[in-house]
Amino acid sequence: MADVSGAPPDEATALRAAAMEAGRAPSILNTQPWRWRMRGDELALYADQSRRIASIDPDGRFMTLSCGAALHHARVALAAAGREPAVVRCPDPGDPDLLARVRVAGSHEVRREDVDNERSINRRRSDRRPFPAVTPVPPDTLEALHEAAAGEHAWLHRVGAEQITFLATAGEGAAEIQSKDEAYRADLRTWTGGAHGSGEGVPPETFVSPTERRVPVRDFTLDSGSMLDPGYGDDRYAEYLIVATDEDLPVDWLRAGEAVSAVWLAATTRDLAGSVMSDVVEVPGARTLLAGLLPRRGYPQLVLRFGFDQQQRQPPASPRRPPGSTIDIGS
Repeated sequence: MADVSGAPPDEATALRAAAMEAGRAPSILNTQPWRWRMRGDELALYADQSRRIASIDPDGRFMTLSCGAALHHARVALAAAGREPAVVRCPDPGDPDLLARVRVAGSHEVRREDVDNERSINRRRSDRRPFPAVTPVPPDTLEALHEAAAGEHAWLHRVGAEQITFLATAGEGAAEIQSKDEAYRADLRTWTGGAHGSGEGVPPETFVSPTERRVPVRDFTLDSGSMLDPGYGDDRYAEYLIVATDEDLPVDWLRAGEAVSAVWLAATTRDLAGSVMSDVVEVPGARTLLAGLLPRRGYPQLVLRFGFDQQQRQPPASPRRPPGSTIDIGS
């Protein structure tokens, strides 16, 4: 952010700081599949194919979506630093791994929303425990989340009470199919429980034992146990939001990731806890079922689950790769 004198950092410093803050973005199984290259006054975002999970992401949808979340985090950091980001998405058809080019277009008047979003980058957690709240999410909060998605060229569909059973069916069906997929189980072991590395993957400290709730969430435990008490909630007042786009091209996956970041930061600012449900989109049959829940033609990209968390303690933050492994700064 700008210092107390009101003088913003120079462009190079702002871009480097933005790439570092982008490292806090959510990603599928915390793979953090992005690579930033800084050359002069430009920051380029690349997908890191070595971090694509082949069993659930054969076409790179979730890798690209994760990179979109990182891109939005970088934009938030620049805006909070008083810099207007200029972004060109998918600029080179000959290089599909190059997802975006980011420059500073000029100064930006820092708004309260910018400050709140940047603060929420470090407050945000993935909380898979069932929410024990006894009150629903207020309509004005839901409206703010819808607006956040729309601002990123995506849209949300709130799963209504009459559709919850279908969402649960999609989740149960996806879990059954994936439980029989040895490649998936091997990938899950690789990216969970600290098997892959201390700075990445889903840590065992965030595993939650399967428990009674309206809609199941992914079971990370496999052969290990839960290390996070699920508490006493049942997700009775959880909100399930399908992130959708009008088309289904790589640029739409990128935009969907930006929308996921925007919605999650807006939710965090409003004291909502949340988690991603990607399993219901990873399995084609479940994704088709989700598409049938949408009120108009569209493509489900992810499901977000939000609610008020009244547990006594927040779940731990997921580990992060060191900046030197995700940011390449050259002349």
